[in-house]
Amino acid sequence: MDLEDELIFPKLEKSRRTKQREKIFEVIFEADSFYGKLFDVVLLCTILLSVMLAMLESVPTFNAKYHHVLVIFEWIITILFTVEYGLRLYCVRRPWRYFFSFYGIIDLLSILPTYLGILYPSTKYLSSIRILRLFRIFRIFRLTKFLRGGNLLIGALKRTQAQIVVFLSFVILVGVVLGSLMYILEVDTPGSNITTMPTGIYWALVTLTTIGYGDITPVTSSGRFLASIVMVLGYGVIAVPGILAVGAYKEVRNTQVKRNTQVCQHCHDSNHMDGANFCKTCGYPLHRDINRPGQ
Repeated sequence: MDLEDELIFPKLEKSRRTKQREKIFEVIFEADSFYGKLFDVVLLCTILLSVMLAMLESVPTFNAKYHHVLVIFEWIITILFTVEYGLRLYCVRRPWRYFFSFYGIIDLLSILPTYLGILYPSTKYLSSIRILRLFRIFRIFRLTKFLRGGNLLIGALKRTQAQIVVFLSFVILVGVVLGSLMYILEVDTPGSNITTMPTGIYWALVTLTTIGYGDITPVTSSGRFLASIVMVLGYGVIAVPGILAVGAYKEVRNTQVKRNTQVCQHCHDSNHMDGANFCKTCGYPLHRDINRPGQ
């Protein structure tokens, strides 16, 4: 091998590895291709199977009868998730960013319980942590046909976040005031179970949100009159879905733009318009046939 071959061969090998990582990235993080959609479907089925196994393991009679079968399936699923987690770290340009991202932490927590069970076999609550894998479904929905619906919901929440914050602040403030007032009316009454201010606030919030457990009730006439006022105010809670509905309607009217499932390899942003060639957040190319910065 001459000097020219020695210089060219590392570049070809690096280019080959780069293309391989980009293909893996396209399959795992995107859903534009057949294999990307197939990967999402398989991953969704695996997550649902894992959650079902975790629930069956919590049933004492079923676990005692099929414990070994559940352990075998759990190890198979954990190994598959471990391989997937390793591939995600391998194909992204900045593994540390994915490692500390929300879904990266969820992915790590979803595989740790099985391995920790080897070191701490007496810990029976580790299996419940595996239910966190259910959060991974939202990532699949975000990358497939549910992308548009998810974007509309997020847009509606952003559009109405000021109203929601004001409404929740109002509910908490009214609950604290009315709960404190109920405590003053009921505290010295025999047979009353509203003996502390936190108890009164708890009753007010439960009544104001129309939940009404019935575990705490006023016994005085003035307390019952105040409870009637709180019950009427509670119907205002029904206005919250209306606020969200109006925000969603405005989002549908103002956002009639199709979006694709391309994910930026640089910043992992996936909210791009259909036909976009560059990331709207960092400007990095979204397609392999576009030259990267510095190339």
